[in-house]
Amino acid sequence: MEGLIAIESREPPPAQSLLARIPGGKLIDAVYPGLLVAFTIALAATFLASHYKTPVMLFGLLFGMAFHFLHEDGRCVAGIEFASRTVLRLGVALLGVRVTASQIMSLGIVPVATVVIGVGSTILVGSLLSKRLGLGKVFGVLSGGAVAICGASAALAIASVLPKHDKSERDTILTVVTVTALSTLAMIFYPILVKIIGFDDVHAGVFLGGTIHDVAQVIGAGLTISPEAGDIATYVKLLRVAMLLPVVSVIASTVSHGEGKAKGPKIPTFLIGFAVLVAINSTGILPGFVVTAVTQVSTWCLVTAIAALGMKTSFKSLIVVGWRPVGLMVMETVWVLVLVLLSVRYLI
Repeated sequence: MEGLIAIESREPPPAQSLLARIPGGKLIDAVYPGLLVAFTIALAATFLASHYKTPVMLFGLLFGMAFHFLHEDGRCVAGIEFASRTVLRLGVALLGVRVTASQIMSLGIVPVATVVIGVGSTILVGSLLSKRLGLGKVFGVLSGGAVAICGASAALAIASVLPKHDKSERDTILTVVTVTALSTLAMIFYPILVKIIGFDDVHAGVFLGGTIHDVAQVIGAGLTISPEAGDIATYVKLLRVAMLLPVVSVIASTVSHGEGKAKGPKIPTFLIGFAVLVAINSTGILPGFVVTAVTQVSTWCLVTAIAALGMKTSFKSLIVVGWRPVGLMVMETVWVLVLVLLSVRYLI
């Protein structure tokens, strides 16, 4: 299974013999120490985030980086790799249960067009600016997608299909840290901007949902205006989440063609799962408690995955990158802000 180191075929010691005899026992034995550590970090991050009103992804990331030594050698390596890849993809797939076709259709053509154009243009601008700044086109696609779609979750999903290199984990972590910080600042200052401009609840909801990066911060910012603004902001944001499917599919297909691995487009399995859940949830047959439960599982998977990614990255590797990646993501954020502001102001 992807994300696992090779498991030796030698006879296990007596303490492990019972586990090794059950179906998949060697797999479980290989991954459970690192996976358990990542999940424990996710528990701690969730507890602190709920008490201090801080993004849970940020806590999970920072706590994970504090345990970087566990990824250098030993029994935890396989489980950390498993959490950072397989658990991550499961979490992204389950995000599909948050989106329905009716939510998207209820927004009207202009907000939908604004989101589609905003996502595509931000990734394009990000890749062009990143190349000019000497960061490479791949980092521009990663950061642009995170800013344009849904912050940390999008960064993790896009990173899972991008070409791997020796700085892949570092770039992903840097993107998550920066986009989370920018999203938190936006949650604070964008509602103030909305009031200064004089937007009503509908226009405010479209603006906040179309510009703030992470889902939680969108909801928080929308509810500071009004319940109606919060609902509209959430729907617009979920439309951006739905853009994960076409964007990551295109990236995966492009990477696959570039590396000569396939003759035709190859959609990752977790994106198929995402699309299936959107389709099922759109029928309305899923009870509310099921949607809530699956959403919670998705969140736990993503926090566990970000903790594992944190354990794969050292503080030192982030310090040496300089100001350019952060500057790039600030410029991408400004691009989205101006684009959505003009659309809401003059077209809606």
